[in-house]
Amino acid sequence: MSPRPPSPTEPPVETPAEALDESSGEAPTGSQAVDRAAHLLTLVVRAEVEPTLADLSEQTGFAKSTVSRLVLALERNRLVARSDEGSFTAGELFAMYAVRRAHDEDLPRLVRPVLEELCELTGEAGHLAEARGDAVVFLDQIESTFILGSRDWLGVDVPVHCSALGKVLCAYGTLPLPAGRLETPTECSISTIAQLRTDLEMARDRGWAAAVDELELGLAAIAAPVQVDGRTVAAVGLSGASARLAPELDRVGAIVSAHVAALSAQLSHLPKEGAA
Repeated sequence: MSPRPPSPTEPPVETPAEALDESSGEAPTGSQAVDRAAHLLTLVVRAEVEPTLADLSEQTGFAKSTVSRLVLALERNRLVARSDEGSFTAGELFAMYAVRRAHDEDLPRLVRPVLEELCELTGEAGHLAEARGDAVVFLDQIESTFILGSRDWLGVDVPVHCSALGKVLCAYGTLPLPAGRLETPTECSISTIAQLRTDLEMARDRGWAAAVDELELGLAAIAAPVQVDGRTVAAVGLSGASARLAPELDRVGAIVSAHVAALSAQLSHLPKEGAA
């Protein structure tokens, strides 16, 4: 009887030459293979510059065929990812682990590329925030390229109903509606819960929220929800001068919403437990 061919999910069968240990000429044990794969993964995750196959072979002293085989196994299990240029970086399992727990140190790193792209496209200041209790907490910010830009909001408390980021987190149930009388920092601020509910419904319908002259006169902001498997974990937004943003709300809102939706889809793309 001929041997059963391996299934697509099974690791490739090593040839005797591939299985030999480079230093001793002996076949590595199972624990040695695990140690080698873990060592490669550590190098990829800790690297300041994404390493190539040749870099990993040189750093470890392993043959390129060995590195290729082990990295392929790491790829299949989503522990590393290969770029179009052939370099390696941490895989999406690391990203999902971080996002689902919303670690302050990891979430900004995951969202930063999208934030940078939005800021480059618009020139406006970019922000990342999450909900803690009943407050909006800023986690990251990129400054505007305009001379007349937005201030540094890191560590600043803002009324939820006057902030585009806060409105998004309220609209999708991550933050509770404000209790008691609403603050009105400006004449344009939302002053009643009924007005706020209407504004939040509009935000859900179009996928983004806006605040124009509501926190400060002359300041406008737009934000959209970062979602993982339908659960809102954070909000990404832009802010800048009302004179620039207010006439462009629909256009910029669509840009922000599309970019953040693409990020959310990427972060939500994981095989579900029990799936075949």
